[in-house]
Amino acid sequence: MLVYGKNVAREVLSKNTTVKKVYLKEGFNNEEILNLIKQNNNKVIYKTSEELDRLVNETNQGIVIDIEDYHYKYFEDLKEDDDAKFVVILDHIEDPRNFGAIIRTCECAGVDYIVIPNKRSVEVTAAVFKSSSGAAVHQKICKVANLHNTVEKLKKNGFWVIGTDANGEDYTKINYSGKIAVIIGSEGKGLQPLLRKSCDQIASIPLKGKINSLNASVAAGIIIYEISKSK
Repeated sequence: MLVYGKNVAREVLSKNTTVKKVYLKEGFNNEEILNLIKQNNNKVIYKTSEELDRLVNETNQGIVIDIEDYHYKYFEDLKEDDDAKFVVILDHIEDPRNFGAIIRTCECAGVDYIVIPNKRSVEVTAAVFKSSSGAAVHQKICKVANLHNTVEKLKKNGFWVIGTDANGEDYTKINYSGKIAVIIGSEGKGLQPLLRKSCDQIASIPLKGKINSLNASVAAGIIIYEISKSK
């Protein structure tokens, strides 16, 4: 996977990530990143700005790194992790910018795991790495075959499952103590009816304007940080 940008590079190079090659723009002078490259003894290939642009076809700030594809966790990893108290489930998020922003929020807020379905959902791509400002390299993400079954398993494992929907209880009045799994609905369809029925509680964000919904990543950020107060 080719990831790019200084923020992403800083996180990738600081983490124990398998780096195949580092492509740098001729004259690249970010001392912090250059020092990390030197410490890691990474192979460096210098290219012109035009060559880098052709390599990823995105704004790259003069650095592109070739890394292994993202390694997802298994649900069993989550299930057997006694320290896992806070899980975010994404119900078929499709926009890589939303996914990246949610990953960044989760990492900053101390979310233990993110769970995504293995079909009809955006995966961890270079664009997601970029949108997450490199947070994807630190966040544990599970890919599962069936979200409904996963929710039922989490409930049996002691998690209180909270869905997010326009018709629910004010999110600020909910008790978030204990093991919490919160479900964020997709950008277009929101929460699947079957998943909604599986929830122990539905949280809503009061809206005072004329628009009747929030961007998925914005709504996720609001709910996630409210829950983090109890963790």
